[in-house]
Amino acid sequence: MQLPSKVKLVDVGPRDGLQNEKEPVPAAVKIALVHRLQDAGLRDIEVTSHVSPKWVPQMADAAEVMAGLARQPGVRYSVLTPNMKGFEAALQGKPDEVVIFGAASEAFSQRNINCSIAESIERFAPVVEAARAKGIHVRAVMSTAVGCPYEGEIAPERVEMFARLARQIGAQHLGVADTIGVGTPRKVQRAMEAALKHFELDAVSGHFHDTYGQALANTLACLQMGIWQYDASVAGLGGCPYAKGATGNVATEDVVFMLHGLGIETGIDLDKLVDAGKFISDFLGRKPNSRVATAVLNKRSG
Repeated sequence: MQLPSKVKLVDVGPRDGLQNEKEPVPAAVKIALVHRLQDAGLRDIEVTSHVSPKWVPQMADAAEVMAGLARQPGVRYSVLTPNMKGFEAALQGKPDEVVIFGAASEAFSQRNINCSIAESIERFAPVVEAARAKGIHVRAVMSTAVGCPYEGEIAPERVEMFARLARQIGAQHLGVADTIGVGTPRKVQRAMEAALKHFELDAVSGHFHDTYGQALANTLACLQMGIWQYDASVAGLGGCPYAKGATGNVATEDVVFMLHGLGIETGIDLDKLVDAGKFISDFLGRKPNSRVATAVLNKRSG
């Protein structure tokens, strides 16, 4: 099987990873985490989201975080913008990319963003148009692409429908997300095949949660399809709010270790990445949720 020779990883730790933390994480710590990630070689970092602080209090400091970044050339800093109000607020921080976030599941869309899938697309359309007019890249993310906590299994037809709508409003990239981590390799490949009916190979990425320990297997299954872009979260930050006690995002360290083992280039320094994960885990008062980080740190202290 011909695997991609290089892979692009988007670290979503600062945004997706920290957004559900109960205790506030100061802006200075979030900024320091982004700086450590770019020093480790990450060239795509999801920094924050411009959402109502009423819904996501952890992201209330979005403007402060964006303003405090020491930007490196060649690094793409992205922010989540759910609507025009969020997009307008985001403009001050000069993001390189905005992310719109919908769902393949009707029930999840209602519970998560309080509207139907069709309504969410209507809400995103002016955001996409405004961003592209300003030369800002637009990435759409489709959550619950293989399974939903309310609807159960999601048919590939639902994925295809969301992909078609996202393409129609002008999204330039589609992230296919297994939000609750129930996907297994073949199911994830089917979801990707559905997405690829509307987006070319270079414009799709995988976002896998490790709730059931399948994230690396699902990543490998997508690599075998030629997909070369993935989201991951340093130290495995970000639990899964819909599966009690479950792990959430796949750890960037674990994905990098696997990719390097496959001879695939990432441009990432694993030791520096482990340091970045340890930095934020120490702040949060817990161990990194990464098998590779745990092994590396144990070996260092051995």
